[in-house]
Amino acid sequence: MATQANSLSYAGCNFLRQRLVLSTLSGRPVKIRKIRARDDNPGLRDFEASFIRLLDKITNGSRIEINQTGTTLYYQPGLLYGGSVEHDCSVLRGIGYYLESLLCLAPFMKHPLKIVLRGVTNDQIDPSVDVLKATALPLLKQFGIDGESFELKIVRRGMPPGGGGEVVFSCPVRKILKPIQLTDPGKIKRIRGMAYSVRVSPQMANRIVDSARSILNKFIPDIYIYTDHMKGVNSGKSPGFGLSLVAETTSGTFLSAELASNPQGQGAAVLPEDLGRNCAWLLLEEIYRGGCVDSTNQSLALLLMTLGQQDVSKVLLGPLSPYTIEFLRHLKSFFQIMFKIETKPCGEELKGGDKVLMTCVGIGFSNLSKTLK
Repeated sequence: MATQANSLSYAGCNFLRQRLVLSTLSGRPVKIRKIRARDDNPGLRDFEASFIRLLDKITNGSRIEINQTGTTLYYQPGLLYGGSVEHDCSVLRGIGYYLESLLCLAPFMKHPLKIVLRGVTNDQIDPSVDVLKATALPLLKQFGIDGESFELKIVRRGMPPGGGGEVVFSCPVRKILKPIQLTDPGKIKRIRGMAYSVRVSPQMANRIVDSARSILNKFIPDIYIYTDHMKGVNSGKSPGFGLSLVAETTSGTFLSAELASNPQGQGAAVLPEDLGRNCAWLLLEEIYRGGCVDSTNQSLALLLMTLGQQDVSKVLLGPLSPYTIEFLRHLKSFFQIMFKIETKPCGEELKGGDKVLMTCVGIGFSNLSKTLK
């Protein structure tokens, strides 16, 4: 296995997922110190411990050492194994927190991954399962990750604080990824959405749809927002409602926005009309930022470009989010790869905010653990 010299050392609890995911893919051990060392409640939180347990389930031979107070973590990655897995996620964070990392790792397993995740499907912090299904899956298809078994299905919805949701994610394995050239964002041709309500009146979803349409109808006629009212055991343990909107462009890229109501017993009650309007404005903001990949999936696109064949990949992004900027630094540490970054000021052909053209040559990452049929 990798020696200590090859291992990377970090301090602090930020970007824990990035570090562990890149460590797993590159095979380099990572040591993280001072995790909330000065906090009243020091060490790893429940949701981070749950994430580490999930990594342990999908890999074979990982070595994880955590000190007594939970402020130091040493992770020596094993091989990505995959197969059929079930995992109960922490209800402090959404399933999206875990799913974002699984989307990075799933194509490189030994066996195709089929995982059942239980917990909170929609919350106010992490990308919801609806948004990842509408934006991240088409992005993975651009890289050649596709097939019968590639799906993300919401079996039950769960809202915070109780959770009780369930999703099934299955993904085929790939030996190599295709390089991509996503430089033309295209024009918005249609908007689709999903207004959901659980353990509240089904009328809530209809009120959200009406208010969101009142804003978006001024721009484009092709808008369809589905309503999803789950009943009984499928509605999880807590009441709530929310909306996710996805705009599709003529060149097949997807931009998304979403909002969820405040958890039961926390904060002021949210009116469905306000939520619908605010979500529509958030979508317009995301469209203004533009690019071929929305701000939620920037780091996923950059990772898959890095791991592609030794060929040039290009992608046009909106303004880089702070999370993506840190991710680029981590890519340099783990894979010694640098992106060429060109700013494209908004001119005649590029409407909206300033764009960034990211170019890199893939490292020719090959999935060595994929079984030979």
